[in-house]
Amino acid sequence: MPSGDNGPERVPAPPGGHRLRIAPAEPPIPTTTLPIVDETSAGGLVVTLQGGVHVAAVIARRNRAGRLEWCLPKGHLEGDETPEQAAVREIAEETGIRGRVLRRLGVIDYWFSGEDRRVHKVVHHFLLGAVDGELSVAGDPDGEVEDVEWVPVLALPERLAYPNERRLAETAHAALTESP
Repeated sequence: MPSGDNGPERVPAPPGGHRLRIAPAEPPIPTTTLPIVDETSAGGLVVTLQGGVHVAAVIARRNRAGRLEWCLPKGHLEGDETPEQAAVREIAEETGIRGRVLRRLGVIDYWFSGEDRRVHKVVHHFLLGAVDGELSVAGDPDGEVEDVEWVPVLALPERLAYPNERRLAETAHAALTESP
């Protein structure tokens, strides 16, 4: 028995007594495809020895939800910079420590969505030896870094917010302790 304009159509009860209600069709929800943007960044761990222990400079910044997270310094390549050059520059800007690239640690590749685009991000990470400088967030041109600390490399897996960065810290520890 159709209900006309008085609501959803009612269907006779099937055997077993349950009645199915079918709601009127909803208009389709418009879907839009967000443009995809590729971004490349570089950063990593700059390390030094303190009291015979390897320590790395890590930064604290707010995530998209506003929560403070400890992570590795990194940022976009500028102009025709190589990933190695960008890593040295970004680490110095965000930590105050200038370093020299010792080796490549790995690449993290991930996706995220903004309000107006989907971003495919590739971040090249390097292990750097500290050359000079003092810990400071004053050189961060974006003002995103809220704090910076020297953290023992062995303690990084407990400190870093992101699993991929924790794995890079373990790779760095292995590289620092392997025999020459």
